[in-house]
Amino acid sequence: MKQLLLSAYFLFNISVGFAGYNDWGQTGHRATAEIAQSYLSKDAKKEIAKLLNGKSLAFVSTFGDEIKSDSEYRKFGPWHYVNLPEGATKYKVEDANPDGDLLMALRKCVDVLKDKNSPKEEKEFYLKMLVHFMGDLHQPLHTGRGEDKGGNDIQVRWFGEGSNLHRLWDSEMIDSYQMSYSEMAQNTSQLSKEQRKSISSGTFEDWMYESKALSTRVYASAEVGEKLSYRYMYDWFPVVGEQLQKGGIRLAQVLNDIFD
Repeated sequence: MKQLLLSAYFLFNISVGFAGYNDWGQTGHRATAEIAQSYLSKDAKKEIAKLLNGKSLAFVSTFGDEIKSDSEYRKFGPWHYVNLPEGATKYKVEDANPDGDLLMALRKCVDVLKDKNSPKEEKEFYLKMLVHFMGDLHQPLHTGRGEDKGGNDIQVRWFGEGSNLHRLWDSEMIDSYQMSYSEMAQNTSQLSKEQRKSISSGTFEDWMYESKALSTRVYASAEVGEKLSYRYMYDWFPVVGEQLQKGGIRLAQVLNDIFD
């Protein structure tokens, strides 16, 4: 297996230049997947267990990042994000990255998994990618601006250390909280059945624009070079938790729709 350390810093080509887009760190992706696992239907659990040879969604949730260190999978780099201009209210296919983007990736995963003629190996691959991409969709800066590479170019200080806005949202706030992914998953808000139904309603495109609206708030949350620490955690870490929970609930809904 490729070293996970390498994948965290892997750089790949995107339409706005040669730059790196990371996403929820290992803890965030696994928490999202663990939340989803608890809402799977019996049929979905059965079919997923077959495809993953008994491995959990949390176990495979970081697969999409792990393969970044293998040049064979370089083409999947742009699939982890979608660059949208500020104020965008309509996804225009003609403006999309010709190499693909996050919205296209999610639709591709579902198409393969629903196709009865797809080989098991292909379904396994795209199931792992779907779990990962659903996490990416709920990291707001994965629907950020192309000109600053989703906040990667916005330099800030995090507890006195150099960082950037994208990395802060990817992993540094989560890592600062020092919880395991299972602890993160267990300590989400108690929601009613009606609340979960409301969260899981909609489409990939709806959720993309919801994330985009949040990214606008995130961009306004810090100035270039600003020193961030406890206050930023106090203001924004609850939002991180909400995004992880939404991602998990929606991932479960997508998987139930595919396998039921």
